[in-house]
Amino acid sequence: MEAIKIEILNPKALQLIKGMQDLKLIKVSDEPVSTLKAYLKKMRSNSSTAPSLDEITKIVEEVRAKRYAKK
Repeated sequence: MEAIKIEILNPKALQLIKGMQDLKLIKVSDEPVSTLKAYLKKMRSNSSTAPSLDEITKIVEEVRAKRYAKK
């Protein structure tokens, strides 16, 4: 079995996919959305200069390094 991710651009394609699912040719399952990614997306929509996920990761790693270096 092979799993792929599909981004649907046309609503008619969704009808075709549902038809194939009804014929038991494919199985459709929703990909869980990370709460962090959803929160970042929401916050970025409110700001014009929001940091990227890589920038946030870098800052978090720096803070963790400082915190655990003291112990």
